[in-house]
Amino acid sequence: MYRMPTHFGPSLGPRQGVDGNRYANPDSPKKTIHSVRFRTTAEALDKLLPPRFELAGEPIVTVTASYITNIEWLAGRGYNTLGVTCPVVFRGEQTNTSGALLMVLWENLTDPIITGREELGYPKIYGEIPEPRHSNGAIHCSAGWLGHQFMSMTVREQTKLDDDEMADLAMNQPGLLLYKYMPRTHDWGEPDVEYVTYTPPPELSRYLKEAWTGEGSVSFHESTWEDLPTLFNIVNALASLPILETRPSITLMTVGGIDYRSQQVLE
Repeated sequence: MYRMPTHFGPSLGPRQGVDGNRYANPDSPKKTIHSVRFRTTAEALDKLLPPRFELAGEPIVTVTASYITNIEWLAGRGYNTLGVTCPVVFRGEQTNTSGALLMVLWENLTDPIITGREELGYPKIYGEIPEPRHSNGAIHCSAGWLGHQFMSMTVREQTKLDDDEMADLAMNQPGLLLYKYMPRTHDWGEPDVEYVTYTPPPELSRYLKEAWTGEGSVSFHESTWEDLPTLFNIVNALASLPILETRPSITLMTVGGIDYRSQQVLE
């Protein structure tokens, strides 16, 4: 597997290690995942969908902050992410596929951004995602860019799930749909690569150790071009989504994972 610069040899990353080996990931990585969901209007959410995508069911937006440690392919280091998804159907030429559209994914480390964008088609961009702050029984998550905070999220009043509830949760995880687009050099505005990729539903029961549900709230802060010169359009689009109703928050603790070599291209 190669990425630029190719002339130094095969590229290292989550799907290819030293001497071409793959990572088994039996005890790696360790994740703490906080998700807050809210119902918005279908009209507002429709405007953010790529071509050939349609909303499926209720217009529910899920904002997920993940804090990842002990990553084998990073020699034990970690990073944090912030993702936004909604339920959709992709109408392909050969098949219709349901899942959760990952609209955007911020990460605070270059290595997973590059490998995930180029190899998997994930819409990854950089953001500052500090460790969550715990205060008076609540967990406060945030994200920003060069000191400008553009997202605030809080989960509170959490109740631990029992084994049966965790099993139900693990069985109802959707696959992820991604719209991969790479621009063509010089032919500005034209794609070099443009297609949809798919991450099958995770076998969460293999990795899920503990889970909680509670109350949650999330807010994207309207920003100016001066605040976020390359991101304000994304943040403001999310900030404009009406929050009609919040749904129970979910917190997961998982150990282990996959290398995403099962990633598919949908036609």
